[in-house]
Amino acid sequence: MKSFDAMFSLKGKNALVTGATGFLGRYFCEALASFGANVAVADLDEAICKELSLKLSKKHKIKAVGIGCDVSDERGVRSMAEKAEKAVGDLDILHNNAATKLDRPSDFYKSEEDCDLKSWRGVMAVNLDGMFLVAREAGGRMARRGRGSIIQTASIYGLVAPDPRIYPDPRAMSAPAVYTVSKAGVIGLTKHLAAVWGPKGVRVNALVPGGVENGQDKTFIHNYSRRVPMERMGRPEEMAGALVFLASDASSYMTGQCLVVDGGLSAW
Repeated sequence: MKSFDAMFSLKGKNALVTGATGFLGRYFCEALASFGANVAVADLDEAICKELSLKLSKKHKIKAVGIGCDVSDERGVRSMAEKAEKAVGDLDILHNNAATKLDRPSDFYKSEEDCDLKSWRGVMAVNLDGMFLVAREAGGRMARRGRGSIIQTASIYGLVAPDPRIYPDPRAMSAPAVYTVSKAGVIGLTKHLAAVWGPKGVRVNALVPGGVENGQDKTFIHNYSRRVPMERMGRPEEMAGALVFLASDASSYMTGQCLVVDGGLSAW
């Protein structure tokens, strides 16, 4: 039997993270690298990805590479996986993390009455279609090799509806219907892939973050915290810790599950 500390080690494993240079993505990459994983850093801007990968490599003495990729582009996703495996080795871990709020946030935050189909499809193209394309490409490679852990980032609003009372301006809720639906779809995709790939040695789980504090309006932070049993918003490192658990052998008998890190918001 492995020692308990060894169960959490990612030393010698190779990870691909999409949406890697966003607010949480940087913490996710840092956590994987700090536990020993080689990391392929993927996001839209390749220059920023390369900058982050260089920092990770120098700090943690691991292999890292920065790759520019639009996850809604099928050819781009295939190229991303090829570049990642060429640079860091056969993938053991996929953190399927990329999501969008569109190029114009004003389109993303439109009310349900005003949301147009173009905006809806723009979000779905990344949050759900992209999630599938990346899982298919990286997960297919894992399934052929008979091993791997896939973690897909969902959201608490994929499980429960947003509470309008939290938001100072209900017309500017941070989770419009398209976001809620896309993240619920991520959970469904996670369960389906877990059932299909379980016999092939690939685990698929969803990381479900609650609200994470990131310089939001003080009124929002206060309202959100009142809605949570722990009476505060989450911290990014708390999400990253959950990711390491799901990526590592510490969760080796866990698949098709949602690891909810929400301070208890969904408990009532």
